[in-house]
Amino acid sequence: MSIAGRKVAIVGMGGAFPNCANLDEFNEKMFAGKSLIREWEKATAYGKQIRSVVSGYITEAEMGLEVAYPPGSEYPEAYIDTLNRIPDLNLSTADVGSIWAMLGAIDAIKQAGWSGEETQSEKTGVIIGSGGGGHEVLRHAWHGFYELKKKSRTAGSHTVDRTMAYREAANVSCLIKNRGVCESIISACATGLGNIGYAYRLIKFGIQDRAIAGGVEGTALETFIGFDGMQVLSKGFSPEQSSRPFDLNRNGFVCSFGAGIVALEEYEMAKARGANILAVIDGYFNNSDGDGNMFYPSFNGQQRLWKGLMNDTTIKPDVVKMHGTATPVGDIIELLSVVDALGEDGYHVSAPKSQFGHMLGAAGSVELITAVMMLQNQKVLGCLNSDTLNPELENFQKADSWTGPTKPVEAYRHLIPKETFAKEINQVVCLNYGFGGTNSAMAISRDN
Repeated sequence: MSIAGRKVAIVGMGGAFPNCANLDEFNEKMFAGKSLIREWEKATAYGKQIRSVVSGYITEAEMGLEVAYPPGSEYPEAYIDTLNRIPDLNLSTADVGSIWAMLGAIDAIKQAGWSGEETQSEKTGVIIGSGGGGHEVLRHAWHGFYELKKKSRTAGSHTVDRTMAYREAANVSCLIKNRGVCESIISACATGLGNIGYAYRLIKFGIQDRAIAGGVEGTALETFIGFDGMQVLSKGFSPEQSSRPFDLNRNGFVCSFGAGIVALEEYEMAKARGANILAVIDGYFNNSDGDGNMFYPSFNGQQRLWKGLMNDTTIKPDVVKMHGTATPVGDIIELLSVVDALGEDGYHVSAPKSQFGHMLGAAGSVELITAVMMLQNQKVLGCLNSDTLNPELENFQKADSWTGPTKPVEAYRHLIPKETFAKEINQVVCLNYGFGGTNSAMAISRDN
């Protein structure tokens, strides 16, 4: 059980963000209303084999990395840190997403101001996960074995550690040498927020005092191809207009990549050492839909998610940071579940995916960082491209079994700003969902 009076603060942030050199540039571009989505030449190179060609992708060069290729091969074999931030020994065990996680952890720890003793303590944990990854490492290994008929040893001695399911947590732990928990929570597109929520509970329950937590999705064409094959990706718009949460003409999400890493610390410890407290976590709750459907969002599951969060803490958000992927059904069920829980006034909704797309395993953690930035900037990030809202009821609202709000989305235009604007923000609720019916919600507030 949680320890009465024990609170958790966010004291550091870092990560990898599309078309941005660092967190400061990410903050600047987000609140300037810029889109970080671009046409992806790796996708366009395959012509009609791929339907969608836009992404919030990140190149190696943008992260200060160089790729080493085997002679005569186009498949990456190793990564070189041109800025000498990560030792070669740690690079040898890391895929590109793990490198982003390590860089994010370095930045978060620096911003947190933790000493080496604090970082390496038995009371400091690492909880980081990803939706999938290691693809380019495996591509090289399997191509050499199956296509070129080379011996298994030519894949190198680090294929396993660079592609195992908890590689990001393992690499960060080995880099910072913490002695506490080292784990990954893998829950599809709720992974980023789920790892931070789990880290929050570890601190709240007194198991850890500090944690490096977050989610990652390393750039990989294989991931992109998988979702493109499902025909769930946006197409037919310019890159900056492709991600369209809530808009009547939305036709899918933009598959993007990134990493969001935060440093969490027990509140009184952070306060006592004079830490810059970026935000306080008010509460976290997660659940499953329980309806047996792998993909379709559940209004009932989201109702129970809100109920669980409200039972945990006082909830009166000024902003709700939506999952808002721009999928035809998901956006509206999510919006109506928010209206069902909070009413029709007194808050605004924000969908950061409209600016950088859907980062999958990194979505929840990068979007939590945007929520912290909204608290810091006292501005609501607009929902780009939410130009036209449906004036008619959705088909599912017409069903006899529907128990939610019975107004069309257009009736909630006042909740969905199209542009960034200033307002007093004291609390933000963050929502994220994933395949398999997994749901996560976290409330954060300013330090008073």
